[in-house]
Amino acid sequence: MIEIIAFDADDTLWENESLYHKAKDELARILSPYQEPDWVSRKLDEIEVSNLQFYGYGLKSFTLSMIETAAEAVYGKIEAHTISAILEIAKRMLSAEVVLLDHTEQALAQLSPDYDLMLVTKGDLYEQQRKISRSGIDYCFKMIEVVAEKTPAIYLDILKKHHIEVERFLMVGNSLRSDILPIVAIGGRAVYIPNENTWFHEVPEQEDVEGVEYDELEHLGQLPEYMAALERALD
Repeated sequence: MIEIIAFDADDTLWENESLYHKAKDELARILSPYQEPDWVSRKLDEIEVSNLQFYGYGLKSFTLSMIETAAEAVYGKIEAHTISAILEIAKRMLSAEVVLLDHTEQALAQLSPDYDLMLVTKGDLYEQQRKISRSGIDYCFKMIEVVAEKTPAIYLDILKKHHIEVERFLMVGNSLRSDILPIVAIGGRAVYIPNENTWFHEVPEQEDVEGVEYDELEHLGQLPEYMAALERALD
């Protein structure tokens, strides 16, 4: 029987990647005198992924990657006003309203009486805590974990910390790479809810998904009914 349902946050419970898309468009506009938009987009993606090993995930890492992209766009002759413009983009992103996705509040309200809800989100601690507190749904979660990465080992550490058996745990998220595959790898159950704005880095190779057993829903509003059916099947 499932007793704990864990949720990813960004692009599972609230909008996130759409802010990054807007920021990329703004960066392309700033750098338009020097490079074409496609060049800016490709270069930023390349630098951002390369920098994960140094800065991790989140807005601070993204901001440094935008500055590095700008420096390459102007062949190293980046001016102070360009850096200032990029920092303003980052500040607007950080102060942006947390917009809940459709069905989030209703699904959490329906599930919380019967399950202990957990939030497992990846990224910068300050940034994620800020979004959680501003989301208005932090009270729904009995447990909140902000991690630097989502791997099988990290999930096992979380389960051990909270004295949770994997058989009693279910993970819900929009990232196959971070929310689904690691849980299945440790023998857990996972529910995938696709989001068209999912960051490309979170999309695994098709061969990594073949043969992996998980369930998929169209949206979060279907989760309460899914859980009811699952409990009947497990009885």
